[in-house]
Amino acid sequence: MPKRPTPGPRDERGVMSARILAAAREGFAHEGWAGTTIRAVARAADVDPALIYHYYGSKEGLLDAATEPPARWLEAVAHTWRTPACELGEALLRLMLGAWADDEIGPVLRAVLLTAAHDQTTRERLRRIVEGSLMGAAQIGADDEDRRIRSGLIASQILGLAMTRYVWRVEPVASMSDDELVAAIAPNLQRYIDADLR
Repeated sequence: MPKRPTPGPRDERGVMSARILAAAREGFAHEGWAGTTIRAVARAADVDPALIYHYYGSKEGLLDAATEPPARWLEAVAHTWRTPACELGEALLRLMLGAWADDEIGPVLRAVLLTAAHDQTTRERLRRIVEGSLMGAAQIGADDEDRRIRSGLIASQILGLAMTRYVWRVEPVASMSDDELVAAIAPNLQRYIDADLR
């Protein structure tokens, strides 16, 4: 018996899915969980609502997919933490700047940050990403408590810069070049990595 075809042309699935996720990220980021509907996302993506249910199963499944960090970014974070300690501050900052400029990664990071303001589930996911990926891979500090303090301070600086530059677009930070930001901020990150914090 032949397999039942999935709705829509097979080669368009990736394109349709990308449109749906982009619309969902905008919806969840600006309207929150309660204010975002499958119908509104479908309208913004110019697809049938049934297609969203087919791809993601439910509104919860759509939120999970829309706020799931790309695997290649998580791998890049883990790889960057293996940079020699004396170069780590700049490496972490350049990783963040590159991620926000990336057409795939940047919109996901923005959606996660903004959606977390409305949705407890996304806040928990963001906390897990920060503790697990941004802090958990760190190999710095004299012991585990020192590692957590140092990596937590680094995460706070990086997330604060992301909000100021990419979400709120506060000037002049929003218009500074990457090199200007690295010159100004990387030394502070480096202090969190290897200086006496007491």
